[in-house]
Parts: sequence; structure tokens; C-alpha cells
Amino acid sequence: MTTSLYDHAGGGPALLALADAHHTRCLADPLLEHPFSHTTNHPEHVARLAAYWAQVLGGPDDFSASLGSQRAVVDMHCVEDDLSEMGRRFLACFVAAMDDAGLPGDAPFRAAMTAYMRWAVDQFTVPGVERPATDGVPRWTWDGLAAG
Repeated sequence: MTTSLYDHAGGGPALLALADAHHTRCLADPLLEHPFSHTTNHPEHVARLAAYWAQVLGGPDDFSASLGSQRAVVDMHCVEDDLSEMGRRFLACFVAAMDDAGLPGDAPFRAAMTAYMRWAVDQFTVPGVERPATDGVPRWTWDGLAAG
């Protein structure tokens, strides 16, 4: 594919809709509700998440330019506990949220998006997983993690 996953999804508005739908699904999940309902969460969490995903998926670098760094994302989310069940449910919410947000349903797009989130979930929920050596926001393409 020649277009980015970001463009194929529908750009910024589509990623914002995805982040909102995903957040809503996580709040409705009994296991995921607690971390998603913290009063200490950034008030613009959904918009920041959309900007992060946009950059990862080939969109503008708004997240790293003005909102945060990959190091901050890693430091905030990585723990040494095995959170595999949370990760599975987070991924399931993401997959369902693609439908909720009206993202394209073609198999190559859905497979690439699901593969990204499976990889991302493992980065944050499985102890000992080797994380990319770069401090930059990872880039995910139709073929997987882009070489850094």
C-alpha cells in the first residue's frame, strides 16, 4: 500500500473517533475501568491518545512536537507486573472500537491495525519484552514496525 494507515483510516478525525470509542469501551470494561477513570488522567487524554496514534500510524508529528515523548509514554505505562489479561481486553476494546468509529473494514487495514495494537500492548503489559532502542515515537506501517 502506498498510503499510510493514518490516511487510510481517514486522518485525524478518524483517529480521534477511534480514541474516543476505545476510551468509552475501556470505561465499560470492569477490568479496564479503573485505570481509565483515574482523576489524575490528563483532561485531554483522548485527544492526546489520538495524536499519538496518528503519529505512530504515519500522520503528523503533533504528539512528539508538542504533547509528549515516547519515553514519557513508556514511563507512564510500563510496569513489571504481568498484565496480559488487561492487555487482551485492551486489544479487544480497540478492535471493537474500530467498528464503533466507522474505520475502514477492509481486511488488510484491520489486520495491520490489530497487529499494531497487539505489538503495542505487549510493549506495556508483558514483563521483559524488549522495547525499541529509539526514544522516538515508533512508526507502524502496513508491513509492521518501520525500521528506526
